[in-house]
Amino acid sequence: MPVTAPQPELQTKEETATSPLWNVVLHNDDDHTYEYVIEMLVKLFAHSPERAFQCACEVDSAGRSIVETTSKERAELKLEQIHAFGPDWRIPRCQGSMSATIEAAR
Repeated sequence: MPVTAPQPELQTKEETATSPLWNVVLHNDDDHTYEYVIEMLVKLFAHSPERAFQCACEVDSAGRSIVETTSKERAELKLEQIHAFGPDWRIPRCQGSMSATIEAAR
């Protein structure tokens, strides 16, 4: 009977590299209506009207609202889209889009 050497166990280590996540943060001001915020979040982020209203309430009461947590590239795109959304036509003094930033998620 032939003697066979035991096969060494192959150890494979799968490491899934995950990119850090980034928050898209909307900042409060007095130049945009709830309707504007809701409309923008529905169009740009595909939020439901209910979720968009919650974000509008949060930005109004807390001064800021995280509207999405995503990859850095998508966060930068969403930031550009917010800044390009334009002024709130409902408020004559409104000069432009809402303020927003991105920040590393914790």
